Parts: sequence; C-alpha cells; structure tokens
Amino acid sequence: MVRQPSINAQNRAPLSIERITEAALQIVDGQGLGRLTMRRLGDALEVEAMAIYHHLPRGKEQLLDGLVAHVASGPADTGAAAGSWRDVLRSWAGDYRARLLAHAGVLPLVVTRRNPAALAATVASLREVLRRGGVREESAAVAAHTLLGYVIGHAALEVRGTEEDGADRAVDWDARFTAGLDLILSGAG
Repeated sequence: MVRQPSINAQNRAPLSIERITEAALQIVDGQGLGRLTMRRLGDALEVEAMAIYHHLPRGKEQLLDGLVAHVASGPADTGAAAGSWRDVLRSWAGDYRARLLAHAGVLPLVVTRRNPAALAATVASLREVLRRGGVREESAAVAAHTLLGYVIGHAALEVRGTEEDGADRAVDWDARFTAGLDLILSGAG
C-alpha cells in the first residue's frame, strides 16, 4: 500500500530520532510495550515503517535502547544543580522516579536491557556529586550504584502496587521513597 501524503504532512516536523522516540514513548505509555511495533510507530508518525530505519539502522533494538536512554536522561545535569550534595541527589532521585513512573511501560526495559552508555553516564554523574560532597571514590562508586538501584527498584515496586510489608493499609509511596532515600544518603557520607 502506498501511503498518500496527508494534508498535515507539510505542517509536520521532519522525521528525527527525537520525534521517533517521542512517538514510541506515546505508544508505550498509552498501549503498553507489547503494542510497540515498527508498523504501528510508522502509522503514528504518518510515514512508512521503513523510513524509521533511516534514522534507526538497528531497528527496534536501537529504538528500545533509545527509550531507556530517554527515560534515564535527566532534565538537568546533576553537576549544575545548586545546594548540598545530598540535596542534589534527592532532587535527581525524585526526578528519575517521576520519569520512571510517568513512563512505567519503559520500566521493564530499564531493568532488563543492557544499555551501558546510559548506565555509565548516570553512575558517573552521581559519583561526581558524591565526590564533590567529600565521599571517597570507593564509597562514591558503591553509593552511586546503590542509589540508582534503589530508585529503579522502588519505582518497580510502586508500579506493581506491591505492599511487600504486608500492610493492611494503603502505602504512602512518597513517604516510603523519601524515608528510604534518607537512609541511603545518610549512609553515603
């Protein structure tokens, strides 16, 4: 089937990795990860699915890596934030948790996909904040991985709605997240 250009085609932004990633994220957020196909993505972008491969030569594998990197990347560099190192890390952790919860369909990819570039950049940034706060290099490396694992793990439990402590009342996820984060940060220094 030859796709006829739509009337809105002239008003549409050119195809780019960013536009492809945003459209894929909308599909995952709205329909779930299992519904993300290159054909469905092409339909959402109003292009032939093959046009996507021009920007993503590795296809869906590259797209999935891009989704992980997109969700992992923060709105601000942890090095540029003002405040104590603990405040900077609290802000980063809260922002990252919010992105994971907002894009819960990508969370399984964050947990299972091997994306060393995204992980290395995040851990390096966290380690730098810790080192600037006076934490020794060896401890900074462990604390950075612990913090990253805590945020991802907490978001995963939150998305599942797990009440792992057997509480017979609703879990206050914000309070639980903050309390756990405080424990980690108090042990890091």
